Amino acid sequence: MIRAMTIEDYEQVRNLWMQIKGFAIRSIDDSCEGVARFLERNPGTSVVAVEDGTVVGAILCGHDGRRGCLYHVCVAPDYRRRGIGKAMVVFCMDALKKEHINKVSLIAFTKNDIGNAFWHNVGWVQREDLNYYDFVLNRENIEAFNQ
Repeated sequence: MIRAMTIEDYEQVRNLWMQIKGFAIRSIDDSCEGVARFLERNPGTSVVAVEDGTVVGAILCGHDGRRGCLYHVCVAPDYRRRGIGKAMVVFCMDALKKEHINKVSLIAFTKNDIGNAFWHNVGWVQREDLNYYDFVLNRENIEAFNQ
């Protein structure tokens, strides 16, 4: 079942994130409070895939009024290649269209071969005409990668 994510899904979503090798989460942004802020700001656009009462896929999806963005797109390893990822992306795209958003972007780590292959296979185009920059406002928001 594909449905909108709620904050009640947080523990299962975080458990899913922790299963994904190479997945990076931030100490503040990806805390329960951080995700609650994101969901409140972007109601109805994030998604979970649930099978037998367990969250097996998730996407944080939001927009700034101009462009949508997908974050933390993941499907549990044992549930991949079943169309779950694509169904969740379609859910997010439909939700963004309802918000009158016309363009969506995402970031995939260059070493994420599985993720990059997925995005290519579902029709996304890798941009080579720009550089992506970050400026850290809060150094306490530590990023950690799952091993």
